[in-house]
Amino acid sequence: MTQGHFTNYHRSFSLTLLAGTAAALTGCAGGGGSGPATNQSDASNSPAVVHDVPEAAPKTRDSVANASLAKAQALANSGMLKPALVEFERAIENNPSLPQAYIGAAEIYRKQGDFESASVRYGQAADLQPQSFEPRYSQGLMLQLMHRLQDAVRAYLKALEIKPNDFDANLNIATAYLEMNEPGSGLAYAQRAVQINPKSGPAHANLGSIYGALNRHQDAVNEYRQALEQVELSPPLLLNLANSLGKVGRYDEMVNTLNQVIKIQPSAAAYERMGYAEFKLFKYDEALKNFRTSVEIDPNYAPGQTGIGVCLLNEYEFSKRQNDAFRAEALQHLRTSVQLDPRQTYVIDLINKYR
Repeated sequence: MTQGHFTNYHRSFSLTLLAGTAAALTGCAGGGGSGPATNQSDASNSPAVVHDVPEAAPKTRDSVANASLAKAQALANSGMLKPALVEFERAIENNPSLPQAYIGAAEIYRKQGDFESASVRYGQAADLQPQSFEPRYSQGLMLQLMHRLQDAVRAYLKALEIKPNDFDANLNIATAYLEMNEPGSGLAYAQRAVQINPKSGPAHANLGSIYGALNRHQDAVNEYRQALEQVELSPPLLLNLANSLGKVGRYDEMVNTLNQVIKIQPSAAAYERMGYAEFKLFKYDEALKNFRTSVEIDPNYAPGQTGIGVCLLNEYEFSKRQNDAFRAEALQHLRTSVQLDPRQTYVIDLINKYR
């Protein structure tokens, strides 16, 4: 079980407006001939004075785009996101080279949960500003939220070329690699995230998950312990800690940790892990009881079914293979487990051995 951290990016942006000016054109009035000045009646017979009427300066696409951008910003600041989005898109239509408009639109798409459109607009803003970290990082985040992990990694790598020591980018790319089942590729980034912010519980938990996936369970235990010093107890984190404790043979500590999990949030996984720990401590009756509880909570939880089967085969062996009821029930649970998860070669071998 893995645990990741996104940090949504909220960008505030300023607007640079280009104010257009229109010069008013006026004509000069011409008088009469070269004779003496005319009286009022003469003036009334003189030709009419013509004034040139100025025409409004035509609006350019750039000026329309800037006006839309300004209006969009004002609407967004007032919480009117739908009309703001219309204006951001109008600004893009009239001037496709305004990164602020792409970012503004992307932010609204993100808030609306339209991560696909947000990722496209963030990417376009990043292409217009190749040295800007924030739109490229935000594009990666949107892609990760859509589980397009390879694309997210590519975006994060470009962001980290600009800002190598950004905490969120290092943490999220490590999480993405872990989700891609490539923990080795994510290790350096997870370690860097912890170095950047040693007091981050999620960073320690993420590094612990990567260590666990690499079978470095003692290192994983150390990281999980540090994470628990920074964050509230959570069942996923405690389950990961319990699993790594079991891998290094610290079964009593594993039991204590699982008791905390069950107290907070009982689950099929927690009881199954408790059954495993009790089995390793030779407490077979307690182990079987916990495995059965796991299956009662979730009959489709394959590890719980496997645990029951193994315990019952153990009882069958203790009876010197005399009590066939143990064997029959064990095979029933083991077959159910394989139906739920056919990848269990060890369980398939047990079925073949005892059928």
